[in-house]
Amino acid sequence: MTQLPEVPSTDTELTGVRNFRDVGGLATVDGRRVRYGRLYRSGHLAHATESDTAFLAGLGLHTVFDFRNAADHKLDGYDVELPGVRNVGIPLSDPADGAEFWRLVRDGNIQQLRSILADGKGTERMIASYRSIITDRTAEHSRVLHALAEDSVPALMHCAAGKDRAGLSIAVTLLAVGVEREAVEADYLKSNDAHRRYKVRRSDTSAAGMSDEVMELLNPLFGARPEYLAAAFATIEETWGGTDRYLSEGLRLAPETREKLRERLIEDA
Repeated sequence: MTQLPEVPSTDTELTGVRNFRDVGGLATVDGRRVRYGRLYRSGHLAHATESDTAFLAGLGLHTVFDFRNAADHKLDGYDVELPGVRNVGIPLSDPADGAEFWRLVRDGNIQQLRSILADGKGTERMIASYRSIITDRTAEHSRVLHALAEDSVPALMHCAAGKDRAGLSIAVTLLAVGVEREAVEADYLKSNDAHRRYKVRRSDTSAAGMSDEVMELLNPLFGARPEYLAAAFATIEETWGGTDRYLSEGLRLAPETREKLRERLIEDA
């Protein structure tokens, strides 16, 4: 297999792309590390500036995986085109699922937001979403991992905020190549950094529409929380009895495919 050149860690703050980072350097359970320049994650690329686009085009990407759905595209737009890069759309959520909920998030008044988010309801919704993506989107995650093993590296994975759908896809990929769970969680939680967070879109941008209470109610939807990722890991344990069976039975990942993934993404011993 042709070895790709090593590149330094890329944790660049882009102007129109939120939450961009290279997951290189994360530690594996056998003492190795994820290679730099192989796997990136971010929010959507629809608002990438000219300089952002030039930077992304210079990464030598093979594939961009976009996990958004049609409703996301309608809200934020389609990704900018990167010359010579394959764009693969794999929606990890149904645009009809929760359409009214997300309309209220954007347009609802304080009473409506309290009714759908107060008393822990926002957190409960996020936990349920993480659980369902693990159980219901095995075919999609299998497709991503098989593509990475075959020819799709270097790759960039993104959704809208680069936190939930992309965050889980990155987590599943990292688990498949033996990255320590603590390292997976540490990378996931970086999405909380102020310069990375998805900007809340509200039709009412007045002081009342963007008040402290509104932001507090919305916070569970736009933050990365350890209990969300823990719920995903618990779902793997409860449904398959462990990561290995999840990968082999849930995602139909053969041992040789996992080995190909490791060769592409993990530093040599």
